[in-house]
Amino acid sequence: MATSPLVLLAAGGTGGHLFPAEALSHALHRHGVRVALITDTRAAEYAGSFPAESLHPIPAATPSGRSPVKMGLALFELAKGFGAARRVIKALKPAVVVGFGGYPTVPPVLAASMLGVKTLVHEQNAVAGRANRFLASRVNTIATGFAEVGGLTPAQVAKCRQVGNPVRPAVIEAISPYPDPAAGKLNLLVFGGSQGARIMADIAPPAIQLLTPEERARLMIVQQARAEDDDRVRKIYGDLGISAEIAPFFKDLPARMAAAHFIVGRAGASTVAELTVIGRPSLLVPLPGSLDQDQAANAAVLEKAGGTIRILQSDFTPRRLAGELSALIAEPSRLTAMAANAKSAGIPDAADRLARLVIEIAGIAPQEKSAS
Repeated sequence: MATSPLVLLAAGGTGGHLFPAEALSHALHRHGVRVALITDTRAAEYAGSFPAESLHPIPAATPSGRSPVKMGLALFELAKGFGAARRVIKALKPAVVVGFGGYPTVPPVLAASMLGVKTLVHEQNAVAGRANRFLASRVNTIATGFAEVGGLTPAQVAKCRQVGNPVRPAVIEAISPYPDPAAGKLNLLVFGGSQGARIMADIAPPAIQLLTPEERARLMIVQQARAEDDDRVRKIYGDLGISAEIAPFFKDLPARMAAAHFIVGRAGASTVAELTVIGRPSLLVPLPGSLDQDQAANAAVLEKAGGTIRILQSDFTPRRLAGELSALIAEPSRLTAMAANAKSAGIPDAADRLARLVIEIAGIAPQEKSAS
């Protein structure tokens, strides 16, 4: 088995990059392909269960901000990472190196390109991130989550192949028919990820206060809230007599999404992919302030498909959210239609599509293995 082809995955920084890499690793294993992971030292701490035969931490940093000192230190770390990645690639001799965006993937993908190893990057968002834009002219192929990706030159667009965004096995397991929103309670799920839970705690409870007693009586709420916001969120719902489950993190989030009639959240690529694969209607508030405005672009694609209501954070007020919820409670058929529209935009086999593309680029003869 030691002589069989090896694919080196480069992913790090956040779970948003590691999740699709993990899904690809599972798919490659089904094709009889070996996998190793190269990642930054920070991500390596929580990548211990990643399905790979070996894990290779390297230095990495994100050059950002206006401080020349910080910029210089970040570039120095990336240079060290390039040297370390070059040594790893020479030792492993992978058939292809696959990057998943973010600056931790720049050193290994750049080193592979300079060593003549086949390279591919996966762009999750509807607008290419800075790291992938830097690498786009150097890689053989750009796999994309969306049909159209902004921020690339015509020559780079010609390299693009849409495969969708790979989702975790837990998301596939959560796929189920949309529950009837006109029968019984209406399940509302509110979450925002590590960077978005505060705004949800500030807006959602006051919005529920603005609903009529009859509308509130229809709701059951599951909401992510930071520990410091827990008491005030819990108190508002408690005073209103609403059944609510509050927690800082949900390990079974895909199952929670499947049980929901409506979801309020951010518009990260992984969230949008999970909403479409499971097929659930949503209201998405893109994270503001990013240079690329990738979340706004992600939400716009799903909005165009009719699967979400997109609200910019500047317009996301308790009154606006209350108005949207009130209208949906009054017309549950809209929820059913939005769920179907979201589902139609999903690509549940994205991981396998990406695996087949990786195998094609690497020139590996696939060998389908039975699921274990």
